[in-house]
Amino acid sequence: MTTERPLVLPGDTIPPHLIPSSTTKPLRLGPGLRHLPPSDIIPVVAGQLITNHQKNSMWVEYNNNRYLPTPGDLIIAQIHRSGPDFYYCSLSPYTPHATLPHLSFESATKKTRPQLQPGSIVYARVVLANKHMDPEVECVSQSTGKSDGLGELKGGMVFDVSLQFARRLLMAKSREEGKVEVLEALGAEGLAFEIAVGRNGRVWVGGEDPKAVVVVGRALKETDEGRLGVEEQRKLVRRLVKGMK
Repeated sequence: MTTERPLVLPGDTIPPHLIPSSTTKPLRLGPGLRHLPPSDIIPVVAGQLITNHQKNSMWVEYNNNRYLPTPGDLIIAQIHRSGPDFYYCSLSPYTPHATLPHLSFESATKKTRPQLQPGSIVYARVVLANKHMDPEVECVSQSTGKSDGLGELKGGMVFDVSLQFARRLLMAKSREEGKVEVLEALGAEGLAFEIAVGRNGRVWVGGEDPKAVVVVGRALKETDEGRLGVEEQRKLVRRLVKGMK
């Protein structure tokens, strides 16, 4: 990922050297950017322009707590109800219910598909999102037919975080680039847990010890809300783990 993160305003011209130019991957535009045919890309919000040359993607980092679905986003959704062919699930309080096809699971058939109940939590990927249609999500990779970690999240707890913090957690090098060390610090203290991060500002934490799950969730929320630096995150973890004993 580039170390240059210029501030951009709506309508600004983005210099060509900041636009990823992979010859093998399509360019992916994330939140805050719009493509104007034939080749113009402009910001639609004010914030920091972030480019990931490895994934051939770019987006604008900005303070906004309203999630806008974007194809390719990993999200945590809650099942609202089931229809004849789809589950209808909630991505956030501000977006229409997304559809999740019954057969969009690994090896799913009409007889073997998961029977998800209202309130169930799934880790999914956005495959369709535009202003004319409700979002569609999937729990299986279209290229491999495998779940690749997607599907129902059983047990555990879901915690809400800001969209900006969720993006930092999802960075390939969240410790170096996102300045998020809280998860590594928790692991170093001996806590065993699983985690799934949704771009829609939801984090699922699972584990055998309910106390550890609560501590991980508290650590994430306090790091986010307090905008804690790396050293402050380490102190927070030591305090929370000490309180468990």
